Amino acid sequence: MDWNANRDHLLTNVGKLQQLSPDTLKGYLIASGAGRKTAQLDEKTRQLISLAVAVTTRCDGCISIHSNEASKAGASREELAEALGVAVAMNAGAALVYSTRALEAFDAANGA
Repeated sequence: MDWNANRDHLLTNVGKLQQLSPDTLKGYLIASGAGRKTAQLDEKTRQLISLAVAVTTRCDGCISIHSNEASKAGASREELAEALGVAVAMNAGAALVYSTRALEAFDAANGA
């Protein structure tokens, strides 16, 4: 995949959506920028978290945007790898937790 072209294409389409529904983008930007106002985390950390979440939610557009922003914020490949390791662990953990829910639902369906 050409991640740079993907990012450019996505930003163009977000601009088109903004023209059709400006409050949708405005709401996103408010939520997205809320953490910056508290200033408890630096930009690099926010971008590494964003990338980890992007991986767990399987959002290619998010990956293209936040990998670029993480790079601009000074993140190293090693820091990115550590953040992605956390994403992998969380996804596996979530699958484990939800597997217990599936077992409970199955047992309930069988009157157990």
